[in-house]
Amino acid sequence: MALPHDELLRRIERDLLDSYDEELELEIEDRDATHAGADAAHSPDDKAARLAYFRELFQLQGELVKLQDWVAATKQKVVILFEGRDAAGKGGVIKRITQRLNPRVCRVVALPAPNDRERTQWYFQRYVPHLPAAGELVLFDRSWYNRAGVEKVMGFCSDDEVEEFFRSVPEFERMLVRSGIVLIKYWFSITDDEQHLRFLGRIHDPLKQWKLSPMDLESRRRWEDYTRAKETMLERTHIAEAPWWVVPADDKKQARLNCIHHLLSRFDYHEVQRPEVVLPARVRNPDYLRHPVPAEMLVPQRY
Repeated sequence: MALPHDELLRRIERDLLDSYDEELELEIEDRDATHAGADAAHSPDDKAARLAYFRELFQLQGELVKLQDWVAATKQKVVILFEGRDAAGKGGVIKRITQRLNPRVCRVVALPAPNDRERTQWYFQRYVPHLPAAGELVLFDRSWYNRAGVEKVMGFCSDDEVEEFFRSVPEFERMLVRSGIVLIKYWFSITDDEQHLRFLGRIHDPLKQWKLSPMDLESRRRWEDYTRAKETMLERTHIAEAPWWVVPADDKKQARLNCIHHLLSRFDYHEVQRPEVVLPARVRNPDYLRHPVPAEMLVPQRY
């Protein structure tokens, strides 16, 4: 039986609000666990800033949907690399970029440490299968630049292997660009003090402790080694065909908005007109009978 018009609108509105609640959940996750939900503790200026952030984010996410449709319609191939120190905010911006996109068009690649077999392969080999086909965006949450960062600093590769990487990566990336791939590289930059605070937040938040690995803790001790490695990496791999873009990331919200806005500006995209969608009437057969689900199969209604 068809719902009354007012009830139908109310349910559609509720469904839309429910989808936006996901962003609010992520917002709470970003806040200190001891203050989560304590809106009364926030000043009017803080609340106004949060509202402004959400307005901008939703607007940018709407543009990301247009970009996604344009990439699919025009058969573009896009690769976006996200690099930075641990706790720099790479995962947060990736979540906001992909949050409202089609996972069949936009996917995230976050590879684990190489296994014994992969360590004997051509260095770039394990990344190549994840490159996009026509009409796809691929976001790398860390990438082949592991060799210039964690592998170099932690001694997982030799100096000769690092040098070979620096000789090879510009040609590898030029080859990708010549093949028609749009390659965009972001480095998320945070200060020493900010990383220290974020690590403390993870230590004291049970929901985030999984984000801290022994490698992360060791990287904190080797801050200066990572700085030298980063400076060398940016100097030797900043090429015209695929330049580095540095995102100041001490303020998470500003970093997300600035990164997404910059990403959109890299493309001369336009809105792809979709055909009007008409919901067809459901076929109803007089002999159709919907059988009840056995009680033992139902999930208990605890909420």
